[in-house]
Amino acid sequence: MLSALWLQNFLALCSSDYYDGTIFHRNIKGFMIQGGDPTGTGKGGTSIWGKKFNDEIRESLKNIIIGDPIDLGDSVIWAVASVTPSTNHNARGMLAMANSGPNTNGSQFFITYAKQPHLNGLYTIFGKVIHGFEVLDLMEKTPTGPGDKPLAEIRLNRVTIHANPLAG
Repeated sequence: MLSALWLQNFLALCSSDYYDGTIFHRNIKGFMIQGGDPTGTGKGGTSIWGKKFNDEIRESLKNIIIGDPIDLGDSVIWAVASVTPSTNHNARGMLAMANSGPNTNGSQFFITYAKQPHLNGLYTIFGKVIHGFEVLDLMEKTPTGPGDKPLAEIRLNRVTIHANPLAG
């Protein structure tokens, strides 16, 4: 059975509708977009355990694959796929836990807009965008104001789990 904390946390939060209706609160063109905070401020959010949990940038996270891509129209679809110790921020669309320092993971995550090698080894990568890059393009082009907050809301309407490796 898979026991990666990030996997347990992310799947449980998704399954409980935790992310549904939340906004992306930080958007930096050429860098990343950040969400996963139900308060929309960038200061909220928690793990399923009610506290922060440690980074998991290690050997034991290998080749965890969740489902096949499904076309949902105007959506961004991401999947946890081929996560290995050598997985790094080497492409557009990498999905990783956001944190405020080492071992401070909660519910927030970010998606990269481009290669970000300076992030390698600092953030737990747990997926990548596999469909919907045109939506990611639109997100990146959204103008921002103070604190890199999008001037127009970018909302995560609904998260759907298509295959759960932790389920019986």
